Amino acid sequence: MSIEVRQIMLSVIDITVVAVYAVVLLVLAQWVSREKAGRKKDSSDYFLAGRALPWWAIGASLIAANISAEQIIGMSGSAWVMGIAIGAYEWMAALTLVIVAKWLLPVFLKHKIYTMPQFLEERYDHRVRTVMAVFWLGIYVFVNLTSILWLGALAVNTVTGVDLTVGLIALGAFATAYSLYGGLKAVALTDIIQVTLLVLGGILIAIISLNEVSGGQGIVAGFQVLLEKTPERFDLIFTKDSPHYVSLPGISVLVGGMWIMNLSYWGFNQYIIQRALAAKSTQEAQKGIMFAAFLKMIMPLIIVLPGVAAAILAPDLTAPDRAYPTVMNLLPAGILGLVFAALIAAIVSSLASMMNSISTIFTMDLYRNFKKGEQSEEELVLTGRIASFSAIVIAMIVARPLLGNFSQAFQYIQEFTGFFTPGICALFLLGFFWPNTTAIGALLTALGSAVFSIAFKIFMPALPFIDRVGIVFLLCLAVGVIVSRIQGPEEHPDSIDYKEVDTHTSGGFNLAALVVFLMLVALYATWW
Repeated sequence: MSIEVRQIMLSVIDITVVAVYAVVLLVLAQWVSREKAGRKKDSSDYFLAGRALPWWAIGASLIAANISAEQIIGMSGSAWVMGIAIGAYEWMAALTLVIVAKWLLPVFLKHKIYTMPQFLEERYDHRVRTVMAVFWLGIYVFVNLTSILWLGALAVNTVTGVDLTVGLIALGAFATAYSLYGGLKAVALTDIIQVTLLVLGGILIAIISLNEVSGGQGIVAGFQVLLEKTPERFDLIFTKDSPHYVSLPGISVLVGGMWIMNLSYWGFNQYIIQRALAAKSTQEAQKGIMFAAFLKMIMPLIIVLPGVAAAILAPDLTAPDRAYPTVMNLLPAGILGLVFAALIAAIVSSLASMMNSISTIFTMDLYRNFKKGEQSEEELVLTGRIASFSAIVIAMIVARPLLGNFSQAFQYIQEFTGFFTPGICALFLLGFFWPNTTAIGALLTALGSAVFSIAFKIFMPALPFIDRVGIVFLLCLAVGVIVSRIQGPEEHPDSIDYKEVDTHTSGGFNLAALVVFLMLVALYATWW
């Protein structure tokens, strides 16, 4: 039943499939982002797709921006080690998306904002906007964009053996070619292709790997074999005596720090929320986010299950991240090319999304506010394109020096961004729900996140990462409240009274939210 671990070789058919995908994507991106004769793109067109995105584009683009190749390979590798519990990141994100759509997104859309720093200025003051804009640009360029590019190149290298430098340059150039002209519209309206490839490719590899496990008896029989031979890989909650507890510390997965990470990522992250800000209406945005929530529910099934299957098919892998490429060896010619195209789709859509968010923050939060005089719409769009191109060039230059010496770059990046996640989440939640929060209180809340996280890392290194995030979040909330109490009330004339925000949702949305919740309950009740 075991399979040979070897380098994947793409056939002529596979290469043709990948080439067709690339050409179709490039042509379609230019077509969907074209403007009517005589009309030039303005800043709303370039950065927010003219605030006219339909629900299906929003939902697909959220997932395409979120899932990249290193996540597919990394999550499948984690499933090879610890089983389906790693899917908690995806399943809990689905419920987080419901919360974001109902209670957080309506505030941003009521403000009609372009960026998260812009909201922070309206809620607090210009200092908070500027500090956080500079912070996010630094993180997005030197951590997020660089890591997506480098780890994407590593993923391609792992799968096919393509030279790292060649893969890095090719991925950066491809993402630039299809997104630089059209902006968010080009990215979001083509992400339906990316997500279709991701889902179709994932389903195919899950079906074929499960069929292989069963010896050709079908996917149901294959799943039964997994349950019988690897029951420990179907535990969703780890106890303290588990070797995996430090990665997923028991009940904290359901009620602890994972909520903070998810709320910060899905609710307050420009890279993600920008798609919803570009919606035709609040209702359209909510439908799109609910679509993304259902996609999140199925993602672990098509990414995690192949990793569990690999534990039976290839139990002697030299590294967990070889799990997904190894089961890819089962795919016939043509289908292999389709799945490889899905990996490329995951990388370039994430790169393009990050480039667009960088250009939006740089242009709308820094350039427009610090350059004297009025700027034309053409100037803002050009500035955005220059910022986007500059960011990907910088990422290509610094990727190897920054990340090339790390044996587990993805884990280091998660750890680094986790230093700031609790403070960012606290900063926004205080701004939403406690009108007495002051600007200085907000800044110290964000700063406290790094201080507290580093302190815990030094003095309590054994504390699980997820638990640390939850504790630091509570400390950051305390800092914001205490400092604001000491300062006393401030006037914030542009901020919104949350009581004035309409958080009512349609019957269809409420029913879909209930279905997501019941699916989660069923999952955890079955494999507790």
